[in-house]
Amino acid sequence: MRFGVYVPTFGEYDVPTLAALAGEAEAAGWDGFFIWDHLAWAPVPGSDLADTTVALTAIALATQRVRFGALVTPLARRRPWKLAKESATLDRLSGGRLVIGVGLGAGGDIVPFGEGAPPPELAGVLDEGLEVLTALWTGEPVEHAGERFTVTGAALRPTPVQRPRIPIWVAGFWPNRPPFRRAARFDGALPLTRGHLMKELSPEDLRACRDYVAAHRTSDEPFDLIAFAATQARTPETVDEYAHAGATWWIEAVDPLAESLADFRARVARGPLR
Repeated sequence: MRFGVYVPTFGEYDVPTLAALAGEAEAAGWDGFFIWDHLAWAPVPGSDLADTTVALTAIALATQRVRFGALVTPLARRRPWKLAKESATLDRLSGGRLVIGVGLGAGGDIVPFGEGAPPPELAGVLDEGLEVLTALWTGEPVEHAGERFTVTGAALRPTPVQRPRIPIWVAGFWPNRPPFRRAARFDGALPLTRGHLMKELSPEDLRACRDYVAAHRTSDEPFDLIAFAATQARTPETVDEYAHAGATWWIEAVDPLAESLADFRARVARGPLR
C-alpha cells in the first residue's frame, strides 16, 4: 500500500502553497501528492483557481521522490496533443514521477465555454483522446483519422521517461460499469461515490470494483486500485480493510469546506499510517 494526499487548487491552495505542501508531504513520508483539475468550477463561487499544469510544474520542482498528478483531468476539454506535450515534459522534469488521472469531468468546467455534451458523447471523446495521447507519447509519427481528432504524421518529443507510458488512472462512479471497463485497458482505477464530493467507497464496494476490473483485464502488468479516503477517522485497522479489499493506494483528501488549511497541514505532517 502506498499513501498520498489530495488537495484542491482554489482559494488558499494557490500555487506557492501547493508547492510548499508537496515538499512537506514528501518530508513526512507520503508517497504521492495529487491535485484537483478544474478550469472554472470551485465549491466557493468567485474563488481564485490555479492552473493545473503550472501547479504540477511547481510540485515537480518542489519534490524529488513523490508521485504526483491531477485527479482527474477531463480529457474532453483538452486537446490530446497539448496534454501529450505537457505531460511528457513534466515526466522528464520530475524524473518519471507523473501520473495521469482521467475522467469525463464536471460540466461546470466546460458548459460555460460551449463545449458541454451528454456523458456518452464525452466518453467517446475520452476514449479517442486516450488513443491519440498514448500514440503521441511514443515519439513516432502518428496517423489518426477519427470522429473527433485528426493527426497527420505528427511526432512529439521529448517522450516520457516512463515506459511503456505514463501511468493512466481512470476515474468513475461505482457501480457504473463503463468507466471500469475503460480502466481495465490502462494502469489504475479510481472509483468514486456518485453524488458526493467527499465520500469514500466502502471496502466491500472497492472489492467489487476490483473484481469487475480484473475480469476485464487482458494484461498481467501491475495495476493500481485507489482508495479515495475522505474520512479523517483513519486507523491502521481501516487502512488494512482497504488493503485487503485490493487497494494499492490510500489517498487522503481534504474537504476544504470542512477542514482548514492549517488543520490539514498538521494532518499531512503526522505522516501516513503505514
